[in-house]
Amino acid sequence: MGTNRFSARTLTWLLLGALVIRGLIRITSNVYSYIADRSALGDQVNPTYAWLYEGTSLAAWMIMLIPCWYAVRAIRPPRFGWLWATVLHLLLIIPLSFGHIALMVAFRMIAWWVMGDQYEFRSPDGTPIAYEMRKDVATYVELVLTVFLIQWLVARYAAAPVVAPATAPQILAVGDGSVTHHLPLAEIEHIAAAGNYVEIAWRGQRLLHRATLTAIETELAGIGFVRIHRSRLVRQDAVRRVVTHRSGDFDVEMESGDVLRGSRRFRENLEN
Repeated sequence: MGTNRFSARTLTWLLLGALVIRGLIRITSNVYSYIADRSALGDQVNPTYAWLYEGTSLAAWMIMLIPCWYAVRAIRPPRFGWLWATVLHLLLIIPLSFGHIALMVAFRMIAWWVMGDQYEFRSPDGTPIAYEMRKDVATYVELVLTVFLIQWLVARYAAAPVVAPATAPQILAVGDGSVTHHLPLAEIEHIAAAGNYVEIAWRGQRLLHRATLTAIETELAGIGFVRIHRSRLVRQDAVRRVVTHRSGDFDVEMESGDVLRGSRRFRENLEN
């Protein structure tokens, strides 16, 4: 069954392609609806300009899809709770909308210039920026939800990376969204449970990987990683200092400077 799955990269591009096709279908519908509505009012519209209005907006959103993609990767559960993720994405609407408007206007100025005309940025209510931003709110929310779904589908249904069998693996394949990192074990400092994921500390980054801490502990058993807490593993040779408290619990200072809390029931793991 797994051999018939697409790779993460292929599945990502297929889903993004479907998103672009959906956008093309939408602007086609908008163009013909706009021309028909204006014709019903006795106003003849040049179809070329109608297509340019819709096409430049779509092109601008396709470019803004790039920061939107990374925003969704960085601001999502379990890194952030649903409430904070929602608030942060709502705040991002403002700069991303300005980016979309700036690109859209630039594209239209170029297109109008090519056609020997001059583009004027205006709106029916006389406030073009506010007019466009109101429309961008719904578009951004829809885009964020779509990108989140794409990343979730890729993480869940893309083919698992092929890892060569070994008695003591030196590389850990970590899927973080649509990207698979091949991490040298000697560069992984500590691993913490995060709901249905684990958070892996690697080169100052925090990578999310869909796996349980128990599964990771089993995979790394006997090759230098030990549990110091029910929700945390550390690489033993990355430990620089251990400070024990009266309760028997302890703090572990790592080579990066991170200080992690350990439970007394797992103290012997560091001593063995």
